[in-house]
Amino acid sequence: MQGKIGLEEHFAINETIGDSRGFVGEATWIDLRARLLDFQELRLAQMDEFGIETMILSLNAPAVQRIDDTKKAAEVARIANDLLAEQIAKRPDRFCGFAALAMQDPDGATRELERCVKDYGFKGALVNGYSQAGDQENCVYYDVKDYWPFWGVVEKLDVPFYLHPREPSQRRAYEGHPWLIGPAYGFAAETGLHALRLMGSGLFDKYPKLTIILGHMGEALPFNLYRIDQRIGWSPMGYPAKKKISEYFAENFFITTAGNFRTQTLIDAMLEVGADRILFSTDYPFEQIAEAASWFEGASISEADRVKIGRTNAAKLFNIG
Repeated sequence: MQGKIGLEEHFAINETIGDSRGFVGEATWIDLRARLLDFQELRLAQMDEFGIETMILSLNAPAVQRIDDTKKAAEVARIANDLLAEQIAKRPDRFCGFAALAMQDPDGATRELERCVKDYGFKGALVNGYSQAGDQENCVYYDVKDYWPFWGVVEKLDVPFYLHPREPSQRRAYEGHPWLIGPAYGFAAETGLHALRLMGSGLFDKYPKLTIILGHMGEALPFNLYRIDQRIGWSPMGYPAKKKISEYFAENFFITTAGNFRTQTLIDAMLEVGADRILFSTDYPFEQIAEAASWFEGASISEADRVKIGRTNAAKLFNIG
């Protein structure tokens, strides 16, 4: 279909490009590096070829989140956001942006989000999981009370927050099995845990209009909602939130197809959360636009659902077109 909107689509700057080096081999890295640093040529050609009208662009991972010097993290986020705004201004008909935020400083992150939304028209923020603040061992998650004023501003601005994966903060269980740490498993496990912390903290009771986006068909959470609810209900152990996890997931979360191009998984997700809560994405350039688009356009779902997932859900959520 034509007119698709993708929203887990990445770029890099010189200060963060090295963070993506370890994901691929030497031969593949040359091409990946070129695509991460490109905006107007390789990317647009792929979008035109495969019917993607708009990309909402975001910084690669973990980037800002791994910089434990708070001042430096804020500086890199600002550089990335300013560059992204410049590139969007060249083709505002094709590109939008998510702000990179130095969550090591919640007050500073709040100000940067406000700047990017109000001055640049960015569509929200994409943050690469927990942040390392002060030193590499101090991993901060955003359910803690220090971050609640930040979430209040996100709700007031009425923009989504994309919680994007990064490597697990606890690495001992992965020792000797490096293939598990990244996209194969560790990314989803880490991001799913972070999302559960947000839901279980009572955050959405305080800010019921918050919207969070998860990639990769929901980081496995849609397929575990029944068991999570059942076990919490059976043995709450201090569960502080007022609603079930499945209720927050249905009311406050969207999921994307980024990097998870399997029809059985899509249909299962549709049964769990509904077609209105799913958004097409690629995870470019870590995944291939050709594969994502060809799979999505051939998936055995109704055309009405294909249009919703491919375009209209995102157009409504982000006020595009």
